[in-house]
Amino acid sequence: MAETSKRLVLHFPKTIIDQPIVYRLIKDFDLIFNILKAKVTPDEEGLLVIELTGDEKNINKGLEYLKGLGVKVEPFSKEVTRDDKKCTNCTVCVAVCPTNALHIPDRKTMRVEYDNSKCIACEACVEVCPYKAMKVRY
Repeated sequence: MAETSKRLVLHFPKTIIDQPIVYRLIKDFDLIFNILKAKVTPDEEGLLVIELTGDEKNINKGLEYLKGLGVKVEPFSKEVTRDDKKCTNCTVCVAVCPTNALHIPDRKTMRVEYDNSKCIACEACVEVCPYKAMKVRY
């Protein structure tokens, strides 16, 4: 069976925040669950940005399970991009990137590399970039 991955945004109603939903996705549907961003607080809606990996049939079953609980499931459609013409390699973004998507592989050149596949679109780099080289695309 072919393994696939989907990046999703999940909005949890406050009534189910205390349930073991992630555990059920792993145990019952044999999915690999990677949390890219989370905001879960008592008495408020929960938000998870996740990447689910597994057999597509199991992913679809897991998503149906979530929807049955009242979880709103949306595709993750936000993407951070870099305008290389504006980037001066000042390295400010490297210090705030939580996933190492922005990094300096060679300390001699100090050139900032951007690995979009590691980006979770937290927008920290967008906020600190003095040259507005980092942008959010929806």
